[in-house]
Amino acid sequence: MTARMSGVEASALAAIDECAIGQNLVELLAVPSVTGTAAESELQHVLARQLGRVGMDVDLWSMDLDELREHPDFPGGEAPRSEAWGVVGGTQHGGDGPTLILQGHADVVPPGDLKQWEGDPFRPRIVGDVVHGRGACDMKAGIVAIVAALDAIRRGGARLRGQVSAHFVVSEEDGGLGAFGTLQRGHTGDACIITEPTSGALMTANAGALTFRIEVPGKAAHGSTRYVGTSAIDAYLPVHHALARLEARRNTSADPLMSEYPIPYPLSVGTVRAGDWASSVPDLLVAEGRLGVQLGEDPAKARAELEECVAEACTGDPWLRANPAVVTWPGGQFASGRLDPGHPLAALVGDAVADVTGGARPAERGAPYGSDLRLYSGADIPTLQYGPGDVRHAHSPQEQVSVKDIVTVTRALVLATLRSVGTR
Repeated sequence: MTARMSGVEASALAAIDECAIGQNLVELLAVPSVTGTAAESELQHVLARQLGRVGMDVDLWSMDLDELREHPDFPGGEAPRSEAWGVVGGTQHGGDGPTLILQGHADVVPPGDLKQWEGDPFRPRIVGDVVHGRGACDMKAGIVAIVAALDAIRRGGARLRGQVSAHFVVSEEDGGLGAFGTLQRGHTGDACIITEPTSGALMTANAGALTFRIEVPGKAAHGSTRYVGTSAIDAYLPVHHALARLEARRNTSADPLMSEYPIPYPLSVGTVRAGDWASSVPDLLVAEGRLGVQLGEDPAKARAELEECVAEACTGDPWLRANPAVVTWPGGQFASGRLDPGHPLAALVGDAVADVTGGARPAERGAPYGSDLRLYSGADIPTLQYGPGDVRHAHSPQEQVSVKDIVTVTRALVLATLRSVGTR
């Protein structure tokens, strides 16, 4: 215990149930809460019960999807869904002090090729201190840390001056509908910590990511007389090369928070679909991908740059000049977001981490991916990310997290929470 750690803080840290942390992670990983599925809703109900057990007042509600989708600031979505549940837990006996939000998303991405996994991705596998499974680090470990920290604060007997609000949301992976709906319901606060995996760093900024679709026309013909047609695949190639040049131009300089990344703002084509018959010349190619948004950049400007890039590629090609490709923007639309430089939240969380690890304050970095951070910061709630796990394991068949890492984050969350809202 450091010299500046109070007795209330020491009591709360001593109340952390480390065995329960591992057990809870295994329980949550066994629910295959892929974005938009019934299991995503199932997990939200599980989390609502957990928040109730740790002494929180719980708001569990079914979101009005039609109303949210009609909102001019709706963040987009990719996964089909018929329902979305919000879960917020609030402390029962706080006073008139500030409110700290602890936030995590319950949804996970699909497992992909099952042959690349060692075992069932939704049957957690434990090797020593490491738990493997889809969602282990992105980000059920972060949710477990929040629940464990709230439980320890309650069991340690702390009397809070302010309030703590736990936001567990859906649909983060495809745009942020859950966080958007939670904020629209009126759940707000004075600061927010999102427990996404950060490898021990403080993520004080996120680049954005905009999902795009490019439709490239061709001219169908029999494969035996392909010379009378125009392959949409061949027509797409100059567009693809132009996108690579655009990525290079958009990454000539970067904010210092992003400087460690080889490509701070990637432009990536994730899917390419063309043709419907092997012996026919394909008359349509559809390419979908994501465009990285620079810190502080207006997403409209980023969209315009990609649209101009595609238009220029079409102008330089005889076929596309007469039959131009069409760009649309379906799916998730993540703007960038950041914590104001010098905001006290970074020092508060950094000092909490240093106190529990015995080391220096963790480094501040930006992240090259979109997250719910931009929705909270866009709502004028100062927000950063600090959570267990390494994002390089996320969305992969090697997804894993160390229980020791979850315990460290839990301890830091306890101190950061108590210091943020104050005690009486």
